[in-house]
Amino acid sequence: MVKDSLDGHWRTDGKFFRVGDRRVWIKAVTYGPFPGGWPDSFDSDFSQIGAAGFNSLRLYELPEKSLLDAAANHGFKVFGGLNWRMNADFLDCPALFSAAAVQLQEYLRETAQHPALAGIFVGNEILADLVRWMGPVEVREKIEELITIGKSLAPNVLFAYANYPSTEYLEPENADFSAFNIYLEDPKAFRNYMQRLHHIAGDRPLVISEFGLDSQRNGLEKQAEAFRWAWQIAAEQEVAGMTAYSWSDRWLNNGEEVLDWDFGITDRAGKPKPALQAIREALPNFPAALQSDLSISVIVCTRNGKGRIEACLEAIQQIRGGHFETIVVDDGSTDGTGDVVAEQFPWVRLLRLQPGGLSAARNAGAAAAVGKILAFTDDDCEPDKEWLPRLREIFETGMYAAVGGPNLPPAPKSWQAAVVCASPGAPSHVMLSDVEAEHLPGCNLAVTKEAFDAIGGFDPIFRTAGDDVDFCWRLRSAGYRLGFAAGAFVWHWRRPSLVAFLRQQLGYGRAEKLLIGKHPEKFSKHGQAKWDGFIYGGGPVRAVRDSVIYHGAMGNAGYQSVLNRMLPLRGIAADFDHFKSRAALALIHFLQPRLRAWERNRRWCFSAKRVHGISPPSPVATFAISSRNGMDRHDFIRSLLSDGWSAGGNLDSWDVEKNGTRLLLATERGENQETRTLVRVWGDDSPELRQWFHSQAAK
Repeated sequence: MVKDSLDGHWRTDGKFFRVGDRRVWIKAVTYGPFPGGWPDSFDSDFSQIGAAGFNSLRLYELPEKSLLDAAANHGFKVFGGLNWRMNADFLDCPALFSAAAVQLQEYLRETAQHPALAGIFVGNEILADLVRWMGPVEVREKIEELITIGKSLAPNVLFAYANYPSTEYLEPENADFSAFNIYLEDPKAFRNYMQRLHHIAGDRPLVISEFGLDSQRNGLEKQAEAFRWAWQIAAEQEVAGMTAYSWSDRWLNNGEEVLDWDFGITDRAGKPKPALQAIREALPNFPAALQSDLSISVIVCTRNGKGRIEACLEAIQQIRGGHFETIVVDDGSTDGTGDVVAEQFPWVRLLRLQPGGLSAARNAGAAAAVGKILAFTDDDCEPDKEWLPRLREIFETGMYAAVGGPNLPPAPKSWQAAVVCASPGAPSHVMLSDVEAEHLPGCNLAVTKEAFDAIGGFDPIFRTAGDDVDFCWRLRSAGYRLGFAAGAFVWHWRRPSLVAFLRQQLGYGRAEKLLIGKHPEKFSKHGQAKWDGFIYGGGPVRAVRDSVIYHGAMGNAGYQSVLNRMLPLRGIAADFDHFKSRAALALIHFLQPRLRAWERNRRWCFSAKRVHGISPPSPVATFAISSRNGMDRHDFIRSLLSDGWSAGGNLDSWDVEKNGTRLLLATERGENQETRTLVRVWGDDSPELRQWFHSQAAK
């Protein structure tokens, strides 16, 4: 039992969570809803839950005070769930959404300060067909509205939306963490999807908000084994939290007890199943210990960084998980930077050079290093305390010559800094796949000494920027591979003002001019880099207005993703999200590419092609068909296909078509198996069509 889990509020900490100055992982189990309601006393269940090693509960409703009090007595945190009519067309019926907003407000005014309340999920798995029907952007904006309401009333509570693969594109921009419900029964597939989800999550922590296996169909031992490998893989893949689904086989859904599956780790009589013992054995090893003997040299290059170097080196001093050396290369500073390092950080090896530029300084640091791995960062960065051991883990696979991780902006201190954090042009990693990188920014780049020497290090012609791009391209050209460690992050302070940011972009443009001269094949005729991979801008991957979404034929793809070339950027920090900052951000979006283009090739404008999805004209009609026996869109579509209709394509905005008429279907779910299927019509809205639907529902 984790008795210290209530020492304070849980907060995000880069890709993880913390309480106070201590990192904490969510080790949760879902609890309820149960047929007949909550038990008279929670003590028996909570004692078993604590003995298994869980530190938190996930509920599907907002927890009442008695449950929170009991959780506090047992040392748990609780993640509540806002239970509302999310699986109906709440855009067409705004009262449904308004009721949810009012419910959340009333609850938080009474309960937000309870020490056991860690977070709230404002929604859970809004069905993919309804999201497609209402519009992904419109649905996402409503989720974000609920999160905004919650944060305004409870700034110390974490807020998220529990997503699932069929609406992978529905990540809210303002959630505190990304949460996904995952039911994959193959360890390899589970591991691969964890790697993908880190990129979907962007800068923020990734939490598996549900994972389980039905023992009724798969057997007790297979269920237990699934929990064993899932918790191990989650630890290896640097997730910030894991949730077992569910505590009990007793489960209430849509007003009825579910009897045809058994996902619980205790049975309907409350008896522990083998899965509970498997989790009890796995939880002490989650997360896994980070230890390695692989020698590393940390190299920090600085020029006139007196105001930055102290925070950088203090962060490096806190890094744990194995020995390393630290080298600071002072590239001709005139502000006393070298003296600060020598006087306050005697454990650092200091090299003082005449001004020669960033690449020359990095090469000098590498020449003096004794480690087998050279880990580069900048003086405006503060590496996480687990930065090096997480890099080591990837190196020890033997697959990669270079490894890096995210560079995350700390919370901005001014509105201008907030705009810079949300602006295009920040250092970003470029991914060829979910695990292999094409480019790693120099502020978070580690490379084997062998590979570094083999390609001759950094090219000294790059004095302030562009060196890392050239370096990564040359590594790949020499046959080396670049890996990515999602949890190996550094805090990277961005420019503090808009003017400083725009000056930086001019410098990037000059660096790109040098890159064009050295790698002309890597650039278009307009001077834009031709990346083979995807550029990740730090924001969660989500649908925006011009997104193309892979829905699958008739919207039935199990994994529906956004097809974008440049993935979304970070949003403006909530504390500084106002008209002035949004206007400034719009101006930055206009100026940033043009300033870089001017320095690159003396052109102000450039063209860029956009890919747009296939959209039909405005529908001619919409109607609804109710069913008391649970008939849904899949049943209707099967009948339509057997009646001569053809399936729409993967990117089409309709499901089926026939003789120029197209239909899109979505189903609202109510209690007691009642459904209401919505039909949108393009083309011929004949009485015969509606009669056909009514006749099918009556069968």
